[in-house]
Amino acid sequence: MSTKIRDLVEDAVIEASTTFRDDQIQAYQRAIQNEENDNARWVLELLLENEKIASSNKVPLCDDTGIPHVLVELGHNTQFDPDLFHQINEGVALGLKKLPGRPMAVFGNDIERIEQSQGLYNDPGKVIPPSVLVDTTDSKGLKIHVLMLGGGPEIRSHTYRVFHQRDHGNLFKEALTWMRSEIPKLGCTPCIPALGIGRTHYEASTLMLKAMTYGNLNHQSPIEKKITDSLNQTNIGALGLGGSVTALGAMVKVGPQRASGVRIVCMRPCCCVEPRKSSIYLSQDALE
Repeated sequence: MSTKIRDLVEDAVIEASTTFRDDQIQAYQRAIQNEENDNARWVLELLLENEKIASSNKVPLCDDTGIPHVLVELGHNTQFDPDLFHQINEGVALGLKKLPGRPMAVFGNDIERIEQSQGLYNDPGKVIPPSVLVDTTDSKGLKIHVLMLGGGPEIRSHTYRVFHQRDHGNLFKEALTWMRSEIPKLGCTPCIPALGIGRTHYEASTLMLKAMTYGNLNHQSPIEKKITDSLNQTNIGALGLGGSVTALGAMVKVGPQRASGVRIVCMRPCCCVEPRKSSIYLSQDALE
């Protein structure tokens, strides 16, 4: 089973990096139909054509192949190989080599890595994922989600406290202020903003990751629709060329909250090829 998990994760890295999801393709098709700006519509068509080429040839959607992030969800009483996390990391490395990913792991000690003074590894597999996020799920078995997070959205992301004043509208108004400030600088629009709302910075960040994992552009909540509509009034458009489609949708995950006047919000404006994600499900029988 360990070999199977490694191989499945390798395939997931490649799928996430080279393929749009069905809801993403359909969102682009709707955007092309609705966009009245000729230049912006041309860009949307090119982005969809780029996906077709990437998917059919199994080549990256973007030259920034991203940092792999992994979310593992375990069902009740699920038994798994104690070597699971080693196999996941091995599968990620193999996937990045096969893709290939951009070789951007920085060499050296703590200071040298910060300063990027000793160069880079040539091996794309050295781009290791952060610590795996582990959670429970109501489903039985094991789920492994692989997400590839690019640098542009990370530069424009924001995690901070918001005083809600007992009105959720104040919270989302503040988050929209961040988005309207950062999305014009993102460059790679249309975007899909992902938001996690929690009690701590760690929790808000993990909720944002889950929002990207489970978000669906064909099934948008009233809050997600409101965010999308607001951003589409900014006239930023595809690649900043103007137009009516700045956001394809939004992905929001609200977690538990504490008795406080403060909520912690993590906002990440996913770029035009994100969220890049792929999911694996293994039943308990498959794990044995």
